[in-house]
Amino acid sequence: MAALGKCFDPTGARHGIPTYLWRCAPDGLATRRQLRARGLRPGGQQVAAQLLRPRYRRGPLVAYLYRLDKAKLVRPMTPAKRRALACAMRARRTCPQCRMDAGYVIPASLGVCVPCVYPDDQCAA
Repeated sequence: MAALGKCFDPTGARHGIPTYLWRCAPDGLATRRQLRARGLRPGGQQVAAQLLRPRYRRGPLVAYLYRLDKAKLVRPMTPAKRRALACAMRARRTCPQCRMDAGYVIPASLGVCVPCVYPDDQCAA
């Protein structure tokens, strides 16, 4: 497969940074999601490498890798940040038309809660 050869460049000669195939990264490197699962964050460090996954008829999927030894702990949630997130989530659940808490995040495609969209429907109530 020629596409796999284009996605493997551990020296960084072709892509500018070391590039590995999907699921073939060396130890000591992790994606943002993998860092977060360990309770870490990149902490301002530069991207150390990248993963490429070839796709049919489209460009490859890219995932950036960060060094584990330079990663920092995730900042703890402060009470002010917790209040701000609760306020934002409450705003996403509040219907702009009837001003009621819908109990779910109102879809952007509707813009209002389901009972406001279908007021005569018996199933919506």
